[in-house]
Amino acid sequence: MKHNLKTVASPSSDWTPDTWRSRTALQQPTYEDAGELDSALAQLGALPPLVTSWEILKLKQAIAEAQLGERFVLQGGDCAESFADCTSPIISNRLKVLLQMSLVLVHGLKKPVLRVGRFAGQYAKPRSADTETRDGVTLPAFRGDLVNSPEFTPAARRADPSRLIKAHARSAMTMNFVRALIDGGFADLHHPEYWDLAWVDHSPLAAEYKRMVASIGDSLRFMETLGGESISYSRVDFYTSHEALLLHYEEALTRQVPRQDGWFNLSTHFPWIGMRTAALDGAHTEYFRGIRNPIAVKVGPTVEPDDLIRLIDVLNPDEEPGRLTLIHRMGNDKIATRLRPLLEAVKREGRRVLWVADPMHGNTESTSNGYKTRRFTNVAGELDQAFDIHAAVGTRLGGVHLELTGENVTECLGGARGLVEQDLDRAYKSMVDPRLNYEQSLELAMLITRKSAGMR
Repeated sequence: MKHNLKTVASPSSDWTPDTWRSRTALQQPTYEDAGELDSALAQLGALPPLVTSWEILKLKQAIAEAQLGERFVLQGGDCAESFADCTSPIISNRLKVLLQMSLVLVHGLKKPVLRVGRFAGQYAKPRSADTETRDGVTLPAFRGDLVNSPEFTPAARRADPSRLIKAHARSAMTMNFVRALIDGGFADLHHPEYWDLAWVDHSPLAAEYKRMVASIGDSLRFMETLGGESISYSRVDFYTSHEALLLHYEEALTRQVPRQDGWFNLSTHFPWIGMRTAALDGAHTEYFRGIRNPIAVKVGPTVEPDDLIRLIDVLNPDEEPGRLTLIHRMGNDKIATRLRPLLEAVKREGRRVLWVADPMHGNTESTSNGYKTRRFTNVAGELDQAFDIHAAVGTRLGGVHLELTGENVTECLGGARGLVEQDLDRAYKSMVDPRLNYEQSLELAMLITRKSAGMR
């Protein structure tokens, strides 16, 4: 079903990209030199955008279809990108794991999968405290490469406006490489061997995945034999997303474009508001209400139904199809009691949203040897419960939001190889939050398809 996305009301006349500055802005760094910041923002505002308005509107159309159950959203990538990881192997491996997961989901769900990467802009992270103290020395917290450096020195932890320009450059490089890979046939189903990750040959899931790929290949050749010509599956639609946390950066890349009404955030296709900055009267909500992008909000276990409805009223007052996604992240031990009242309230009010599950962020814990980690059983458990709760309420779980990597990391416990605490020492690379590795990501995709098949 097609929706007319052009017949939407323009943002209210009292909104501009900088009206957020009149509200309380949480999770923002403190810049020592206002002139240095203004100079960097002026440079940023003159740089080309990273995405286009027609890509954004195409994504909004696809999300509207996901709201109707015609698509499933796979959103995944790093917890926080680093400038050092802007390399071809890391970017291509990240793309590979998302393509492989989407192949599993398309095969199992029997519907198109909308691929959205958490990259090309995920350079800032919220923190639980503004400062960090070590051995009696207190410095600003590390807020991601968009702001400062992780090294514990005064120079490294200084909020540096020049990093705004560096983040734009690395986002552009990442986008350019991803687009080149996809345009060059990297996603071609005739050649899934392009997607192989050498280190996973030992995976218990490798044989099952290869059987699935062989089955899809046989189906393609059968259809081509019947039709007498090659079927082109060389291109896929691929979109980017990040938490629009640092509002100065987002404002500088918010533009008006010819032949379109309103304002677009052209730093990404699909920005979202994090749980810590989703206050109804806060700066992030004020900023988001005026942009025409499809947007998302993280919804945690402390959110009350009435507050959620009021937030929806502000962010999508015209009930525009494809406009608003709600990403719930409750935790395996809280989802049974906290999710259902929210689903019932939104359904009762007849609000048009896409529900997506984030089974990662509510399941973080610390191990005895000092690592921040997540247990695969809790991640899978929350996702399993999410499907059941949506089914019981009569709503639809339309996607999943994951922190994952194509690298051979050992950051989350459990999964196909049964990683234990001692394994975390071997390859823990994340600067912030633990990510699923390839095996665990693929296993989760297979669990989604089995769960969906069992509910039909």
